[in-house]
Amino acid sequence: MAQAYLALGGNVGNSRAILDRAVDLLCDGIEIRLKARSSEYRTPPWGFKYQSPFINLCIAVETELTPRELLARAQGVELQLGRDRAHEKRWGPRTADIDIIAYGDLTVDELGLTLPHPRLFERAFVLLPLAEIAPDRVIGGRTVREALDHVDTAGIERLLPFPSP
Repeated sequence: MAQAYLALGGNVGNSRAILDRAVDLLCDGIEIRLKARSSEYRTPPWGFKYQSPFINLCIAVETELTPRELLARAQGVELQLGRDRAHEKRWGPRTADIDIIAYGDLTVDELGLTLPHPRLFERAFVLLPLAEIAPDRVIGGRTVREALDHVDTAGIERLLPFPSP
């Protein structure tokens, strides 16, 4: 079993409910087991600024899938939740975006899959929730906590959990 970290985000529709559903669809308890889940964060848009804020979170999973199979599963969940990669603007609005941040200690540089995620250290909206569940995890030669110290977290708001029924 490999340990992987994934970042989830969205800003179209009821993003909190959509991301809850994404985690449920992704983590079947057999091939992908949820080990930890961060809080949800409301974050300013990144890349394309003229859009609604995003909701972001990170999860830690154990998986029997290869990185390529995990990517295919994540993209399948995105599709189930209404993401249309063919017609969306890069870094634009989306129902669900699921990125593999790291997969064990693997380094991968293939068409469509780069691990660790190539823009991880630029993205406070990933580092903040990731630091909540894996602050001492070393990725790319530094801990998540160290990487977080070098990004601007202004405008990011930790959201309270939904009340339990």
